[in-house]
Amino acid sequence: MTVHGEREVVPSATKAEAAEALTAFTDAYNRADKAYDPALDAGRVTGAFGATTQAGFTARHVTSPGGNPQHTDLTLTDAKYTIPRQAGWPRWFVADTDSNRDQDDKGPNDTRWLLLFLRGGPQQGWKLAYLSILGVKDVPAFKTDQDGWAEPVRPDDPSLAVAPKDLSADYASYLQDGRPPVFADGEHTSGWREARQKNAVRSGRISQFLDQPLNEGDFAPLGLRTADNGALIFFAARHFERQTAAKGVRLDVSPDEKALMSGEVKSSLTREWISNELARVPAQGRVVLANRVQGLVSLKGE
Repeated sequence: MTVHGEREVVPSATKAEAAEALTAFTDAYNRADKAYDPALDAGRVTGAFGATTQAGFTARHVTSPGGNPQHTDLTLTDAKYTIPRQAGWPRWFVADTDSNRDQDDKGPNDTRWLLLFLRGGPQQGWKLAYLSILGVKDVPAFKTDQDGWAEPVRPDDPSLAVAPKDLSADYASYLQDGRPPVFADGEHTSGWREARQKNAVRSGRISQFLDQPLNEGDFAPLGLRTADNGALIFFAARHFERQTAAKGVRLDVSPDEKALMSGEVKSSLTREWISNELARVPAQGRVVLANRVQGLVSLKGE
């Protein structure tokens, strides 16, 4: 009997493989951060995390060609691996870790870093696609089988308040006009819309905002079933801010931003960000945006 690996439902990785992937990423990231050289971790990152960190290293390589004078190694410890059983590719898993970047380690504001690793095929390596940061008490319990393997959520899952495949488009639309009303109020939803409205007109500058879904390839949403029959979903989106200045008003650009800029700033400047969202999606009710990690990827002057 022939067993087709792409059809068989199996754990996406062993715990040993997951630990090796975490170590390989951390080592590569530290080398890249120390040298400000995106080539040094390009083979270990992808998706939303890869796009933003690669852009950041690219910019700082220009402004600090000698490397990062403030570098300290990132360490990720106390790793707990949530590994789903799945068929086909891509395969993925989540590492829940403690980071030395905490300002309040082991205190009431202690955080956990949730890193989603992705592997596109049997000949490819594990790459970090998503990073989210939650308070220790905010990390949900995941649904697991008798062997401890987690349950992935289908992109079109009909049992959730919003299907994962629709989250990016719904979020982009919501940020534009408040519809559809599927998101709970919070810092990354109603709070962000209010901040934009407040800052739209400032001292001779007008800002216009555009949001777009981002859900293809390594930016596709991925999620795990939680013990309460909801889901924790990682997804991405793209955001633009176009600033237009009145005559005689200067639009400021930092050195790091200038390194990512095309064109010349005369009367307008457009910044582009990619963001990584983490959503708690219930079976019924509003979606909670639990975390947003956002990075600048390009600028265009006109």
